[in-house]
Amino acid sequence: MQKCFFLICPTDCLEHTINKTFKYENYFYTSLGNSFIYDSKTIAYIKQIIKKHNIKEIYFVLSMDNKIVLDALGNDEFSNIGALHNFYNEIRIQKERSKISFQRGNRQFRVFSYYLNEKIKELELQLANLSNQPIKIGGKIYNRDQGVFTTIYSDLVCLDKYHLN
Repeated sequence: MQKCFFLICPTDCLEHTINKTFKYENYFYTSLGNSFIYDSKTIAYIKQIIKKHNIKEIYFVLSMDNKIVLDALGNDEFSNIGALHNFYNEIRIQKERSKISFQRGNRQFRVFSYYLNEKIKELELQLANLSNQPIKIGGKIYNRDQGVFTTIYSDLVCLDKYHLN
């Protein structure tokens, strides 16, 4: 049976939906807005789970109605929570980056894609050389109104802006 590891936000309450949609043996790690920090303890835990259960696929998942990310994009009601300060700054950066390559489409989906692509790159660096076989790391965004998971925009689409003098 295929085994997947999902990195999710606890405010999205997606465990049941993921288990119904992805009929795999699923494992979960939660952090507000997928904002977990790649400290040695967290990475050791993730590596342990991957090795122990022979996981070959990892997905970062956020819901389009994620309260934490939406707050970072707008009201900033939770920004005074110390652990979320860096997260809020990162979301603001991704919001600005999302304006670079797209003029149409769902702006919120673009920001989520940019943010999750950054999280994927960071995790890939942390998990490099963990296994002889590659571990697929991807991102999905859940649309509660439509009841579907959509793959995030590719990192090739989510361009960064560079200035050359």
